[in-house]
Amino acid sequence: MTEAAYIQTARAAYDVMAAHYNDHFNFRAEPVASPYDRAVLATYAELLDGAGAGARVADVGCGTGRVTAHLDGLGVDVFGVDLSPGMLAEARRDHPGLRFDEGSMTSLGLADGSLAGIVAWYSLIHIAPAEVPDVLAGFARVLAPGGLLLLAFQVGDESLHLTEAFGHEIGIDFHRMRPERLEGQLAEAGFTVDSRLVRAPAGPMERTEQAYMIARKGGPLGPLA
Repeated sequence: MTEAAYIQTARAAYDVMAAHYNDHFNFRAEPVASPYDRAVLATYAELLDGAGAGARVADVGCGTGRVTAHLDGLGVDVFGVDLSPGMLAEARRDHPGLRFDEGSMTSLGLADGSLAGIVAWYSLIHIAPAEVPDVLAGFARVLAPGGLLLLAFQVGDESLHLTEAFGHEIGIDFHRMRPERLEGQLAEAGFTVDSRLVRAPAGPMERTEQAYMIARKGGPLGPLA
C-alpha cells in the first residue's frame, strides 16, 4: 500500500524535532505534568487491570516515549509505536527497558485481536480527517473483544499547518476534533464510549479545550474478554 504524502512529511518533521522535543516541552523534568493527564492515565491503567497476564497495550504515536514510560510505571504491559526513527531513538535512549517499534497507525502490523489496549495520545490529530474512520477500524481490528482505546486530542474544527520548527523548514498538519463527531465515528468502528472528559486550556501552550475519551471494543463497561 502506498504511504500517504502527509504521513511522509509528518515523519520527516518529527525526525527534525526529535532532538529538541523533550527539552522544549520540559518533558524530561515533568513527563506528565497535568493532573488531568495523570488522572486519565491512572483510570485507564485501572480499567486494564482485569485483563490478566499477557494483556499488551500499544502506545501508538508514542514519540519520545514519555506516556509509554508513565503507563509502564502504573503497571501496564505497554510498548510504543511511532513512525519517526528520530523520535524512537530518543525513546530508546531515555527508556532502554521498554520496547519501541517503528510503524504507522494507518497500517498497524499487529495481529487481529492481539491487544488489550491502544493509546493514541495526541497522535490521531495528525491523521487526515477523511481517514480517521479507517484508522479507528484498524484499532478495532487489533484489539481483543472488550479492549480499551484511550484518545487525547484538542477540541475544535480547525486544521493547523506548521512550516517551521527549531530553525528547520517542515510540513506537518494538526487536526482538532469535536468529541461528538469522534464518538459517532467510534460507534461506526464498533466501539462503545465509556467516558469523555473535556477541560479548559491550561497555560500558554494550550489554545483550545483538551479532550480525553476511553472507548471499549464492543459493548458497555465490563470485564475484558
